[in-house]
Amino acid sequence: MGGKNKQRTKGNLRPSSSGRAAELLAKERGTVPGFIGFGTSQSDLGYVPAIQGAEEVNSLVDADFRMVLRKLSKRDVTTKLKAMQEFGMMCKEREAEVVKGVLPYWPRIYCKISLDHDRRVREATQQSFEQLILKVKKHLAPYLKSIMGYWLIAQCDTYSPAASAAKVAFEKAFPSSKQPEALVFCKDEILNVLQDHLLKETADTLSDPQTVPEEEREAKFFRILTSSLLALKKLLSMLPKKEMHSLEEKLMSLLSQNKFWKYSKNSVSQVRSAFFELISAFCQHLPEVVKAEAPRVCPAVLLSIDDSDAVVCPALWEAVLYTITTIEDCWSHVNARKGVLPKLWTVLQGGGRGLATVIYPNLLPFISKVPPDIVEPKLEYFRVFFSSIIQGLSSERTIASPSESSAIITAFMECLCFAVLQKGEEDQSQIHQMLICDQLMPFVNTVLKEPKLQSGPLFYQIAEMLSSWEAKAELSKDDGTDKVFQKLLSDFWGHLLKMCILHVDRLDADKKLLFAISGMLEILQNPKSAMKPNNRKSLKIRFLTDEVESERNTESRMLMEVRNGDSEIQADLQQTSRLRKEPLENLVCNLAELSIVYVNEQKSEQHLKFLSALLNTFSSNRVFQVLLEQGKDVRPAQAESQNEVKAHNRSPCVQFLYLNLITWLKEDWRKDTHFLVDILYSVLHCCNNNDERKVILDDLTKMDLKWVIFLQIIQKACSGTTKLSLVSDWLKGDTLGERLVMLADDLCHLSLKPRAASSGSASPEMWTLLSLVLSQHVKSESLIGETFVERIIDKLQAALSKAKDLSEAGDTEPSVSFICDVASSFFSSVKGCLLMSAAEDLLLTIFQLCAQRQDATHLTDVLVCKLKNTWMSGVNSLVHQLQGTQKQSTFLLKAALWVKNQVQCSSLDVQSLQVLISAVSDLFLKLMEADGQSGYLVRAFVEHVTPNKIEWGKLHESLCSEWMHKPLLEGRLSINSEPLGSIVKLRGTTKLPGHLCTSALLSKIVLLQLKNSVVHGNHDAERKKIADIIAELLYSLQWIEELENPPYLLLEYLHMLEEMHITYEEFSTLSSTASLQQTIFDRSEEHGRLWSLTMAKVIRAENAVSWERKELFKTTEGFLPLTEGRLHTLQCLSSFLIEEEKRELVFHCVAKLMTCTQAELSSTDGAFGCLSILNSCLKDRSIDCDHLLPAVLKIIMSWKNDNEDSFLFSCSLKEASAQLLGFNIEMMRYLPLLLKYSAAPLADDEWDFLMCSMLAWLETTSESHLLYHIPLVQIFACVSCDLASALSAYFEAAAPDNTANLPKNLVSEWKEFFSEGIHNLLLPLLVKITGETKDASEGSFQNSVLSSLGEALTYISKEQFLNHKLPPKFVAGQKTNLPDKLQTLLNTLSPLLLFRARPVQVSVYHMLHKLMPELPKFDDEDLKSYGDEEEELALSPPAALMSILATQELLLENILECIPVGEFAVIQPLSDEFCLVLGYLLTWKLILAFFKAASSQLRVLYSQYLRRTKSLNKLLYHLFRLMPENPVFSGPTSEVPNKDTKTFFTEELRLDVKGTGVLSSQIPHLACSVYHITLKDLPAMVRLWWNSCEKRVFNVVDKFTSKYVSSVLSSQEISSVQTSTQLFNGMTVKARSAAREVIATYSVDDIFIELIIQLPSNYPLGSITVESGKRVGVAVQQWRNWMLQLSTYLTHQNGSIMEGLSLWKNNVDKRFEGVEDCMICFSVIHGSNYSLPKKACRTCKKKFHSACLYKWFSSSNKSTCPLCRETFL
Repeated sequence: MGGKNKQRTKGNLRPSSSGRAAELLAKERGTVPGFIGFGTSQSDLGYVPAIQGAEEVNSLVDADFRMVLRKLSKRDVTTKLKAMQEFGMMCKEREAEVVKGVLPYWPRIYCKISLDHDRRVREATQQSFEQLILKVKKHLAPYLKSIMGYWLIAQCDTYSPAASAAKVAFEKAFPSSKQPEALVFCKDEILNVLQDHLLKETADTLSDPQTVPEEEREAKFFRILTSSLLALKKLLSMLPKKEMHSLEEKLMSLLSQNKFWKYSKNSVSQVRSAFFELISAFCQHLPEVVKAEAPRVCPAVLLSIDDSDAVVCPALWEAVLYTITTIEDCWSHVNARKGVLPKLWTVLQGGGRGLATVIYPNLLPFISKVPPDIVEPKLEYFRVFFSSIIQGLSSERTIASPSESSAIITAFMECLCFAVLQKGEEDQSQIHQMLICDQLMPFVNTVLKEPKLQSGPLFYQIAEMLSSWEAKAELSKDDGTDKVFQKLLSDFWGHLLKMCILHVDRLDADKKLLFAISGMLEILQNPKSAMKPNNRKSLKIRFLTDEVESERNTESRMLMEVRNGDSEIQADLQQTSRLRKEPLENLVCNLAELSIVYVNEQKSEQHLKFLSALLNTFSSNRVFQVLLEQGKDVRPAQAESQNEVKAHNRSPCVQFLYLNLITWLKEDWRKDTHFLVDILYSVLHCCNNNDERKVILDDLTKMDLKWVIFLQIIQKACSGTTKLSLVSDWLKGDTLGERLVMLADDLCHLSLKPRAASSGSASPEMWTLLSLVLSQHVKSESLIGETFVERIIDKLQAALSKAKDLSEAGDTEPSVSFICDVASSFFSSVKGCLLMSAAEDLLLTIFQLCAQRQDATHLTDVLVCKLKNTWMSGVNSLVHQLQGTQKQSTFLLKAALWVKNQVQCSSLDVQSLQVLISAVSDLFLKLMEADGQSGYLVRAFVEHVTPNKIEWGKLHESLCSEWMHKPLLEGRLSINSEPLGSIVKLRGTTKLPGHLCTSALLSKIVLLQLKNSVVHGNHDAERKKIADIIAELLYSLQWIEELENPPYLLLEYLHMLEEMHITYEEFSTLSSTASLQQTIFDRSEEHGRLWSLTMAKVIRAENAVSWERKELFKTTEGFLPLTEGRLHTLQCLSSFLIEEEKRELVFHCVAKLMTCTQAELSSTDGAFGCLSILNSCLKDRSIDCDHLLPAVLKIIMSWKNDNEDSFLFSCSLKEASAQLLGFNIEMMRYLPLLLKYSAAPLADDEWDFLMCSMLAWLETTSESHLLYHIPLVQIFACVSCDLASALSAYFEAAAPDNTANLPKNLVSEWKEFFSEGIHNLLLPLLVKITGETKDASEGSFQNSVLSSLGEALTYISKEQFLNHKLPPKFVAGQKTNLPDKLQTLLNTLSPLLLFRARPVQVSVYHMLHKLMPELPKFDDEDLKSYGDEEEELALSPPAALMSILATQELLLENILECIPVGEFAVIQPLSDEFCLVLGYLLTWKLILAFFKAASSQLRVLYSQYLRRTKSLNKLLYHLFRLMPENPVFSGPTSEVPNKDTKTFFTEELRLDVKGTGVLSSQIPHLACSVYHITLKDLPAMVRLWWNSCEKRVFNVVDKFTSKYVSSVLSSQEISSVQTSTQLFNGMTVKARSAAREVIATYSVDDIFIELIIQLPSNYPLGSITVESGKRVGVAVQQWRNWMLQLSTYLTHQNGSIMEGLSLWKNNVDKRFEGVEDCMICFSVIHGSNYSLPKKACRTCKKKFHSACLYKWFSSSNKSTCPLCRETFL
């Protein structure tokens, strides 16, 4: 029961509970078994009847209560505890009548369970009893007598919470006035219970010895014993006096029992303590009874006086004092000399054994009650008593405890005073002599020698004692008391002098001892001035307020308090008794004289410090006179000159200063000068007036003293008003001020010099001194003159300004650090300091240092942090001063203009800008914090930083015009004028344009404003300003976005904006964007260009609905007449318009086109503008206006007929105007849209116009290739090539059924004339452009021409390609079998794979890829001429490609050699490396395409060549650096379940010339594609390379291939077998895709063979296994040979499984045809070159393969036949 963690029976999910079992029993049987109640004794069992039926419930215990009461009878503690808590809850919740039913049975239970061993049960019992009392109230009365005894015991429980709960229950039952009555009512029963427990009960009667352990029984017994004793004490203290007599008889019987008195010696301390408490109560309430039992009481108490138990001691000493007070003849019952006093001496000699605070306060009352006859002789008695105390004080335990030592000292002094006051005895003088000489002085000596005791109360108590004696000595009485006390005082001072001299008159005097003596003398001089150890300083906390007046009042009040205190001290000094003053001054003079001798003769430092302490307290001219007289003989000769003159006829103190103190102050070796400064203040204190003091201090200032001395003088002056008043005139004087200004200048100059040149070093004390004089204020005034403060601040500011320009890092660090400390202290502590112009300049300089990069300032992180804290502190002070005023701050104005200049001058990089923005943000937050609701400071600062309209214009112009390339090419904008803007190249720049810096900084500021909801003043005007700033930020971001290949600097800038939360998203969450949209729209309409693109971006981001857009531009007619701004706005808005709006706009444009005059064709408000809008609307095909498209074409044709000069056909563009170029570009853009969207067929003349115009424009493009640096000419070239591409694509995609709608002969004309014309123009143009431009990889505009040109060339057909008209190009020494035209093509185009422009590389690849299948046939024809030569042959793939490959390999080796194989090398898109790797991989794709197109015999020769040059090995190593570790395809198809995850191996690579895909994944994807093709077409060579790799690379390749490639290749191989159309005569082939198996069945005549080809998991790296199936009619040896042959073919030939099987079948067929095997390789057909055995031995007639023989001869170094060993001829 109660054991919650025990193992339970299987299936028993709940802990055991006897209560639950009882409930279950009641449910099953309908009754609850009866139970036994508990009475007050074991014989009275008190049976409680069980419920026998429902009719008896009302008269008996409630069933639930019965259940709980039954649980309370259990032994288990947890069960009892829970039951008692449940009982309490039920008492609280049930009706009173129900609870009353429990009352008859409660006393028995309570009396038993309130004594339970477990304290938690006892506590819960009392808490439940409280609930029962609250419910039944007065109905408890009949049962009081039976429970009151136990209730009283419970209130004295040793477990405090249980006792407290019982007391609370008692107080709830009876008000305090009724409690005595309740006890009187039950007094007899209470005494019976208590007497039983004290006299009758034992440990075995209280607990069952059979079930309860002995230790638990003992603990319970002693606890109940203690509680019973305390309960009896409580009863005595609470009963009224008149009731006491009625109890005397019973109590006398208790006291007469010996067992009761034995409790005084009980082994348990709690029992002894309770016993002594009870004795004290008896003495207090029943003294007569105690007197009657005196023979028992006195020995029991007094002989226990040495009990050292901490629990017993307080009660014991209380009992001792009560006993000796109550029983007058108590000493007659004990032997005091032998029994009591020796024990007391032992206790005192042990220092109270750790209980001094308890014992010693009782000593004075104790000895005062000891009768005279006991203490005779008194002299010896007091000697032993006080000696014991002194001995006790010397113990280590006592010294370590301040409270104990303090108690002993206090008791000693009290008892000493008591002993002195004893009079009338003959030996009084001897006792006094003994007390002073033998007791008090040793006691003082003990305290002086022990530092831990020096801070105790002894010296204060001696001072009080002396005051008492002095008062008595001054009162003359007849009995001669005054003489006695005068003698006492004389003895005291005489002995004290001897003791002090004994300690001081030593060269090795202890410093701490001397300090203690000076401290003692100070207290004796004036106890009130020194802080007593018990007193604590009363600390006051005052919160900083901004009201200067209240601060001044507080300051003046504090000064008055201090002055009052000072005056009280002076008054006390004046009132010091003559009896005290004279001896004390004599003592001091003696000690001072002694000290000065040691100082002058022995240079004793400790004596000088002692002298300083003495003078600090006793600064009188008499003392200084003594010092002067003593120092005459030893004064140095040089001092007699100047200082002697100054000291002449001056007071002793001034003479001492000039003749002694200055000498000490000038000693350089001295480090500690604090005590000398104290002597100086003692001198100043003795001076006659402030003028004399100022003269002295000015003299000191002019002397060459260390600065630390002046620092200490000023520090001590700041510590109290008394000292400050002594030096105030000097502090305000010019002498000190000028000296401090020179110090500041020297410090700054010294610390800013280069280290090698600096001769001295600035000490920290100098900086501390500057900080102190600047920051310390008294009565709101600076310590020194205001002018000097300003001059010092000027010096600091000048120093920091120089520190900015120093380049050596670290030189200025100490200086800057100290200046920070000084400035910070100045800013934070001085009210109104920043109203000084010098202070504002200093603050600005510190701010500037923090707002610049550390590279520029060369400051460490710690210094920057310090500087930041300093200027933040300064700004804090500044804004608090400006708060509520409309004053303009010079600092804020200068800071704003400096920041503005920084961001506009384009001299910042990203990190510098970030630091500047952070600093300005911190400043701005401070301003907002201070501004409150006015916003004045914030508004002024933003206005000063924000550029005006002209400045914004210049910032716009500073942005380079590169951004225009992309939108112009993509047709998002159209222009017919030359672009404006900076032509500075962005490539390589390291500084951000000013516009980007300005917009970022201002945006951060306004976002902070919005975040903190600080938009003041005219709300709409403020919103407009904010919108203007955010618009500029968006303009900057759009500029970066439009750049084709932004430099890393700008990407870093964007990252910084994200990090600092300077984004449009942040703005849109903080504020409405309506005003911003309107602002951007207005600017777009006015300026167009980049503003229009920014507008489109905002609309896209906002997802604004149609009516809002409509609201922005009102009506489409509102845009007429068209300007460039309106045109660009419409172009950018077109994609957001709904269909009706677009249609309306198109109708307007077409109508305008119809009415255009000749002059309006190329103007913005004419045909050019309308065509531009029309093209923009048609781009995304969202309107249905197909019927209008041919009409527009007719209009264009009519223009051509009327004004052909406007059409730039077949001419040079050298003289062409920008307007005409723009007009032609828009026409060319319109024609592909017409082809794409026009539903109506075009007429013959329209087609003619279309194709002829296209060709004529291309001729213009070709002729103008030297003008491509002009942007509009570039766009003209691009658009003309795009038109050619569109037409090519149209005719290429035209299906036969569509061509029926076309005019007759149109397709043939296209193929025969127009298509050929295109390529005859463009192919030479490509060669020409690439020849003139060696490098176009910059992402330059030139690339766009190459993209469009390349795309147009990809449509060239093979026939047109082969019939090219390029000039012949041949390379000397080049081996080739190709015709001249083909070789020219290869030699011309192959080098372009090295060209550093992706479009050229990809377009050349597409063109050459069409040629590759045509090339191997020329080598095939030449192969027949080789014949069967003995040497292994090798044939090179096309030499033009291989020479390019060799160049690429060299370059690539340099880039990738440092990267381990298997580690992914990230190639930056469009970089030089990107182009190089792209060209290399494309070259290999061409070589592999060439390889695949070759026959089996040629493949062997090509592979042999690749093996010799190791090109393939290099490729494979490079591929494993270029392929990603996880080649997951991130395109649109990647969002599929994991089992079908798309990779670069499963997805086909699409190489578009214009690079519409993701460029970053292009190289990895291409590398995977090349690896895939290599494994597929050259498996044997890859396998050979893999097996030769080192172990690490071997594992990397194996793991990667198995994971990503093998499954793809296996499934392709199996699929190719399944879909193969190749038929074998006599052999069938089947595939099982699930098992990755291919089964070949060969049958001829009666022979039947089945072969199973198993693909490995790492196919094609691992060996393909060939297993035997069924075979009929084949010998085992032959069968093995054939299996080996097939395995060899599949492993070593570079081809598919079908090709391997075909080779094997031919081999077997030849065998059946009678061709013999080659006896070297045991195969008919050679595994590599597929030749038959032809070389026959003349001797044995056996035939061999040529290659096999060559290998045999070369490996054996013989020329004999392998079989017959004859010479092979």
